[in-house]
Amino acid sequence: MPFMDWMGAMMGIGFLALPLVILFGVFWIWMLIDLLQRRKFEDKLVWVLVLIFLNVLGAVLYYFLVYSKGRK
Repeated sequence: MPFMDWMGAMMGIGFLALPLVILFGVFWIWMLIDLLQRRKFEDKLVWVLVLIFLNVLGAVLYYFLVYSKGRK
């Protein structure tokens, strides 16, 4: 029976993690779209690579270093 308890715990964690994965995915796509829609942005290629290779961490960096400064 310990195996079944372990499987139940993993399923519970999965149900909690799924909304976070979806939320982070939407945030990542939002930052990528914002980056690609900017007309005058010299470091666009660098930021695309950062977003691709660092995933959510890259999106958070982009948000604080570029997106939030452009809104002011």
